[in-house]
Amino acid sequence: MTLIFAIGFWLISWGLVVWAARTYGQPRWLRIFAPVLFGITVLVLWEGVTRGLGISPVILPPPSAIWAAIIANLPTLWIDFVQTVLKGAVSGFVLGCAAGVAAALVIDRLPFLRQGFLPVANFLAAMPIVGVAPIMVMWFGFDWQSKAAVVVVMVFFPMLVNTLAGLGETDRMQRDLMATYSATHAQTLTKLRLPAAMPFVFNGLKIAATLALIGAIVAEYFGSPTRGMGFRISTEVGRLKIDMVWAEIAVAALSGSMLYGVIAVIEKWVTFWHPSQRGAR
Repeated sequence: MTLIFAIGFWLISWGLVVWAARTYGQPRWLRIFAPVLFGITVLVLWEGVTRGLGISPVILPPPSAIWAAIIANLPTLWIDFVQTVLKGAVSGFVLGCAAGVAAALVIDRLPFLRQGFLPVANFLAAMPIVGVAPIMVMWFGFDWQSKAAVVVVMVFFPMLVNTLAGLGETDRMQRDLMATYSATHAQTLTKLRLPAAMPFVFNGLKIAATLALIGAIVAEYFGSPTRGMGFRISTEVGRLKIDMVWAEIAVAALSGSMLYGVIAVIEKWVTFWHPSQRGAR
């Protein structure tokens, strides 16, 4: 009966989501309603399938069990959140993105570095995280510093490439106009080229936001104190407490979505002039 109800709810919700997505000139509440309803539909269908088919919680716990694990372990989840997200992911994200932008500005100013430094940066970006993480643990210890170092390595290259692409977005006529105004390199950079590069920079930031959380969690598998999302996931899997594993996954997904959302809001405020943002209003 539970499975039949879930399927029926899914069909009704699917129709509402399709209607909301196709509605011309969507108001703001409708743009929010469609993804929220879709998410609720997925959770209801998940609950109905796991209970209706009698799937073992060890294989796939229902959302109600995951929610119960979140409520019962809030202090532990908060400690893990602080260790992995605030200390490891966010600090590495800030340092790596700042380093990527700074390197792009230097390469743009000294073009000969493009031939020598970019291949090295590409080599660093291609290194597997499972190989980098143990090295960083040996260099920086078992605490959050080693996880931040892994995140720096992961986010540096996307920020470098996107910023360089953005700095090259201006055309020759715009640069010649700045030259006729006797603008210095710094004035051309701050008044023309950096503003034009902002959409590319924010694309790099949004990519890096996802990579940062993944890097911090995976790095904790190779050595961490008795806290952190990666440590908790690996430990609870061994104890077959899969509901707690999914609780950590849910917190990680929510954290990543919030970080992405904050960057998207700042992007709208900074690049309000860009056609993509004007069209989204």
